[in-house]
Amino acid sequence: MEFTEVVTTRRSVHEYADEPLDDETLRTIFENAVQAPSSYNLQPWEFVVLRDDETQQVLREAAYDQEHVTGAAASVIVLGNKDPEAHAETVTDDMLEKGYLPNEEVRDGILDNIAGMADLPEQERRVWTVRSTSLVAMSLMYAAWDEGVASCPVGGFDADAVLDAFDIDGERYEPVMLLTMGIPADDAGELQAERKYRRPVDEVVHFERFESEQSADPAPADD
Repeated sequence: MEFTEVVTTRRSVHEYADEPLDDETLRTIFENAVQAPSSYNLQPWEFVVLRDDETQQVLREAAYDQEHVTGAAASVIVLGNKDPEAHAETVTDDMLEKGYLPNEEVRDGILDNIAGMADLPEQERRVWTVRSTSLVAMSLMYAAWDEGVASCPVGGFDADAVLDAFDIDGERYEPVMLLTMGIPADDAGELQAERKYRRPVDEVVHFERFESEQSADPAPADD
């Protein structure tokens, strides 16, 4: 699809056809999704893809029994690594080799900055990884739809239950989001209905300064 078509026709779909997603399709989707940007290009994301009935059922229980978690061809746990140094050397060595950095001294300075980030309190590192990992989650949904695969972001879930159920180290990883993915059902309501309301650009885009609706001067009272 053209990009405009992807962004304007994508919907959050809850009803999926009884059709599996093969490895090749999933690989294409993820290869495109991971082109997303991230802080220092550190790419803190990891994905757990669930296609078996048993593992999807476990995730459904952690997602407050949302039916589409088991109705989808694949359910994805999107994780963010809270350790900024996890892939720092690989990333910065690549930047140096490709000429993005002028010399090793600059590379080492960036590594020092990243080490400083790693020493931040956990809450700040959680915010850091959620920001970058959210970018890849949205890219994943667009990449899927470009392949004709529908998706739905799932924000309602018990993060601790996800960590426990799949033996994921909560000290290191933050469950940022869940996604369901699959070929949409022929009668999927979300694809049949008119697009839901979107706030107009003139209302949400501010130039040079921010002026909230609350800060605008109130209309004068009637006499």
